[in-house]
Amino acid sequence: MSTQETPIAKTTTSGADVLPDYAPVPPSSLGPALNDQGYYVGRVERNLFWVTDGTYQAAFLTTPDGVILFDAPPTIGHNLQRAVDEIAAANGVSNKVTYLFYSHHHADHVGASSLFDKSVTRIGHEETRRLLLRDDDPARPPNEETFQDTRTLEIGGERIDLAWHGPNHSPDNIAIHLPDHDTLVLIDIVNPGWAPIYLSNLTEDIPGYIEASANALAYSWKHFIGGHMGRLGTRDDVTLHQQYMADISESSRQAITSVDPTPYFVKYGQNAWAAVKGYLDEIAATAAAPVIEKYTGVLAAADVFTESTTFQVMQSIRLDLGHGSYVHP
Repeated sequence: MSTQETPIAKTTTSGADVLPDYAPVPPSSLGPALNDQGYYVGRVERNLFWVTDGTYQAAFLTTPDGVILFDAPPTIGHNLQRAVDEIAAANGVSNKVTYLFYSHHHADHVGASSLFDKSVTRIGHEETRRLLLRDDDPARPPNEETFQDTRTLEIGGERIDLAWHGPNHSPDNIAIHLPDHDTLVLIDIVNPGWAPIYLSNLTEDIPGYIEASANALAYSWKHFIGGHMGRLGTRDDVTLHQQYMADISESSRQAITSVDPTPYFVKYGQNAWAAVKGYLDEIAATAAAPVIEKYTGVLAAADVFTESTTFQVMQSIRLDLGHGSYVHP
C-alpha cells in the first residue's frame, strides 16, 4: 500500500440482519397440511389423485394397467411412490407405475423420473426428448414416446389428451387434458393463489406464456394442476392470473413511454451499461408499483416477485413487440 492510500474501513452486516418484511400470505393461497413424511395426497376426481410437498405438485391415475404418473418433481422424490402406495392400499389397486408423462424437460419437475423402473413408458413432446438427450442427465431419462402437436391416448380405459400450443414457459411445455376427470395439467404458467416467481416463472417466451392462460381457459375443466404451491387451482385462479399479467403489460407500456432515460445517461457518462441498468430498472419499478398495490393481499408474494416479472414482461414488450423502439433520424 502506498503512503498516499488510506485504508477504508468496511462494516459488514449479515444478510439475516437486513431481511425484508413482506405482506402476509392470504389464507386462501394455502393448501392442506402435509403429513409427517412431508407430503399430501388427495383425490381430484374419481381415480385421479394429486401430490404436493407444499411447493411442487404431481398427479397420478390408478388404472387396471397400472399407475399413470404426471411429472416427478425431485422435491417430492420418494414420497411419490409413498403417495401411490397409500392410495393403492386404500383402494385395492396396483401401485406399480407403468406410464410417466413429462410436462416439459426441466429438472425441477421431472428430476425424480429415474426413481422409476426403466420399463416405465415415458411420454412427452418431441422437443422434450431432444432437450433431455442434449442435457444427458441420468436423473431424467429421455421420453421414448413423443408427439408433435396433439396426441390422444387411452390407457387403462382413461383418456389423456396432449397438446403443444407453442413455446411458453419453456420450448416444450405441454397441456395435459383429462376430460373424463374435468382436469387440466399445465405446469409453470399459473401458480394458484400466488404470483409467479422470478421473471414470470423463469419463462423463456413471454408472448407464449401470456397466451397460455387463454389456451387453458379454452379447455373444458374444473380442476387445475399448475405444478406449484400447495393447492389445486380453479378457473377463477387462471382468470385472476390472466388479469394480473394484463395489468403488468399495460403498466409496462405506460412506463416505457413515461420514464425519462436522460438522468441515467447524464450521471453515468461513458458507463453505458450502468445507465441502461438504471433506466430499465426504473421502468420496471414504475410499472410494477400499481400492480403490487392492487394484488397484495390477493395473490401471495405479489410484493415479492411482481417487479421481477414486470422486468421480464417489459423487456418482451420492447424486444418482441417493438413497443418504444425508436429509429435514429
